[in-house]
Amino acid sequence: MGAATPDSVVTTARVGSILIVTVNNPPVNALGVAVRQGLAAAMAAAQADSGVAGVLLVGAGKAFIAGADIREFGKPAMPPSLPEVCRSIEDCTKPVVAVLHGAALGGGLEVALSAHYRLALPAAKLGLPEVALGLLPGSGGTQRAPRLMGVKAATELMLSGQHLPAKAALAAGLVDQLAEGDDALAAGLAYLNGLLAHNAPVRRTRDIAIADPAAALAELAALKADTAKKTRGLFSPLKIIECVQAAVQLPFDEGMARERALFLECLDSPQRAGLIHAFFAEREVVKVPEAQAAAPRAFARIGIIGGGTMGAGIAVSALDAGYPVTMVERDADSIARGRANVEKVYTGLVAKGRMTEEAKAAVMARYTGSTSYDDLANVDLVIEAVFEDLEVKKAVFQALDRVCKPGAVLATNTSYLDIDAIAAATRRPQDVIGLHFFSPANIMKLLEIVVPAKVSADVVATAFELAKKLKKVPVRAGVCDGFIGNRILAVYRDAANHVLEDGASPYEIDAAVREFGYPMGPFQVSDLAGGDIGWATRKRKAATRDPKARYVEIADRIAERGWYGQKTGHGWYLYPEGARVGQQDPEVLAIVDAERARKGITPRTFSHEEIMRRYMAAMVNEGAKVLEEGIALRPLDIDVTFLSGYGFPRYRGGPMQWADMQGLDKVLADIEAFAKEDAQFWQPAALLKKLVAEGRNFASLNQRG
Repeated sequence: MGAATPDSVVTTARVGSILIVTVNNPPVNALGVAVRQGLAAAMAAAQADSGVAGVLLVGAGKAFIAGADIREFGKPAMPPSLPEVCRSIEDCTKPVVAVLHGAALGGGLEVALSAHYRLALPAAKLGLPEVALGLLPGSGGTQRAPRLMGVKAATELMLSGQHLPAKAALAAGLVDQLAEGDDALAAGLAYLNGLLAHNAPVRRTRDIAIADPAAALAELAALKADTAKKTRGLFSPLKIIECVQAAVQLPFDEGMARERALFLECLDSPQRAGLIHAFFAEREVVKVPEAQAAAPRAFARIGIIGGGTMGAGIAVSALDAGYPVTMVERDADSIARGRANVEKVYTGLVAKGRMTEEAKAAVMARYTGSTSYDDLANVDLVIEAVFEDLEVKKAVFQALDRVCKPGAVLATNTSYLDIDAIAAATRRPQDVIGLHFFSPANIMKLLEIVVPAKVSADVVATAFELAKKLKKVPVRAGVCDGFIGNRILAVYRDAANHVLEDGASPYEIDAAVREFGYPMGPFQVSDLAGGDIGWATRKRKAATRDPKARYVEIADRIAERGWYGQKTGHGWYLYPEGARVGQQDPEVLAIVDAERARKGITPRTFSHEEIMRRYMAAMVNEGAKVLEEGIALRPLDIDVTFLSGYGFPRYRGGPMQWADMQGLDKVLADIEAFAKEDAQFWQPAALLKKLVAEGRNFASLNQRG
């Protein structure tokens, strides 16, 4: 297939006096340079041909136009620009109708807003989701949408990035009419012929006056205050509001110039680079060798072992995806608790009015509780979610090996344990895989798919297919203690503990991490998860800990008092009377001081920047080690893990993308400087040193596979 040319991706055809302009740039008719050139040429032809009375804009395939070609961002701009194309559509002296089916998003909707009339098919979805990529609508969206749907509604649409179904778009004023059926061309011709028969005028969106500018500006001021609070540190949302203010206060052409200037500022922002990296990384992460080499096994029925918080969350995910679920627990009381844990989620949805009692009953009809492994004889895929203990899990897998049918996929939801050892407890290690869900499993997006040595490729492909069905973001990981996420977490958590012992308070560290863009700091997260979990892990690892490695005991002192965080009302923070937000605790600071004194450490002060340099250097260095050992296939797999499972700020793209944006030489220099204080902890990854020596970055390793 040759390169796209303007006349191959935009075709024109005459039906009577109507010129049909069809965008045909599979898969989604993205507005690459050839499409822009083709549209501009088609509009010029329509204008010049006296035999043309009206123009119909349609998209071939499954969408109208799903947006700009994101791959062109950050490259030199090729004329014509999209605002120029939109202007040529709006300037046409003959009625132009855009027929919207499938996606009309971003630049695609901006093209439609430039047409004089908009007809939508029932399944169309409309939106201006640029905010998700760190951008704003840059081709008139911020100027035209407020004129059509009102200032507040248009601004909220752009700030949310959400898609409006056709019916809602009609009610909002974005489209003029809904068509019947699903034939875009026939519906469009009928509609435009009707307009021409009635001598319908050319209606230019830019000529619509914004009603009550003073009220509109007051609404924008309120939205601005709300947005500044909600979008912590994000660049483009406030720029969107600024553009809409320009739409209210300035003549159209000046508003367009303002929008363009602010769009280019967003395009230059590091946040745009981070968000677009995140967007592509989530699409690349599913491309793994096994899924490309083998087809997934069919699965229709799912078994779950364990009805605690994790097992119940996984069960809800599977039920939500439409699967029948059989849950096995050890006795009648436990299975009753397991059922209650599942039902509680749906009862909550009913209470909030987000689900009917009938819908809840229909979902629960697909749930079966049992105390017998024999009831798993017919399931296609089993997920074990019992206590994090190797011997307990091995016993479960021996039981599964006995009862499950040949070819059933046997999965373990472990956070740390050796899946090769679990697989070895069965006579079918080729069917055993790790599926590490994150709690709460029905909400958290990340699913680490852990690939043991003997698993067959089609089982890995099945795990990725399951992730898709459960609407999870899957990341392929190799077997090691903690896989990708928890292994790296353990190291940067150690770095935070070192900074704590050396002089920063837990509250300063949490504040620095929040300022960086995380929703919570590490000590808040520990209180939320429960300090007893980390303490149990530290005790499990105590025997194998390197005696020469620095070990900070402050967390142990806190756990020894039974202060496990929110659930006990006391952890690193105080939670009086069930409060969700913790208060700083002088007693904790006294424990920290006592530990420093015991070790003869004179505390020093750390700025937020110094805290984050250590925190991030530890994260990136361990990430590089995870890559060099092949635990992660590519840097983007680590980025997606941290974006989807650990609250890493999306606009920074993930830890490896962040390191590229800083410059790997700077990160390595930091690690080498910190090594002067603690050479054991700060051992630079060989891969990091190699990349710096070769003048390469992590992105250069994302091209494989």
